[in-house]
Parts: sequence; C-alpha cells; structure tokens
Amino acid sequence: AEYVALSASCAQVIWMRTQLQDYGLNYNKIPLYCDSQSAIAISCNPVQHSCTKHIHTRYHFIKEQDENGMTELYFVRTEYQLADMFTKALPEDSFKYLVRRIGMRCLTPAELKVMSKESA
Repeated sequence: AEYVALSASCAQVIWMRTQLQDYGLNYNKIPLYCDSQSAIAISCNPVQHSCTKHIHTRYHFIKEQDENGMTELYFVRTEYQLADMFTKALPEDSFKYLVRRIGMRCLTPAELKVMSKESA
C-alpha cells in the first residue's frame, strides 16, 4: 500500500512540477518522504525480485523516476510523518506536535467568537 501511494503521489508531484516549469520555476530532484523502508527499498532497487512480482506494472512509475534521477526518496519516522495528521486518528500529543510542525495552531473558543463577529 505504501509503495502504491508513493507511486501515485510521485505522479501528482511530477505533474505539479511540469505546471511550475511553465511559470519558470525549475526543480532538479523532487524530494519524497516515506515512513516505509520497504517501499523505499523497492523503489530504489532496479532489479525486479520475486517478492515484488505481484505489484502491477503501473505502480512501478516511482522506480522509473528514481532511476531517471527525477526523485529523491527519504525515510521519515512515522511519528514525524506530517501527512499522517490528515489520514489517521492520532493521539492528542502527536496531533498537536504535527500541527505545530506545519505552522498551524488551534484557535481558542474566544478567538473563534471574535473571528465570527468580524466576518458578520
């Protein structure tokens, strides 16, 4: 599942890169962060092994991009994976940590009340 998600996200990011190039913004290698060392190993290994033969060929897009030098894969420990806050139910401490990491903060009820009055 992680390998399939990595391949799909790679395709989306490469599409975004193409759009940004139209605006004159160029990027060499696209950094991708994954919390699965197995998915990274499959992506970076140019040899097809028997343990990966069940994966449909369309999901090997990430492997091709790595071989072409388009992407750079990095391992990130699960507790630091920012995307998890959008996809998983996390303990409160973990959620608050990740919220701070992306620069967000939780608004107090008083702040929400002031904001609702300002927008009315």
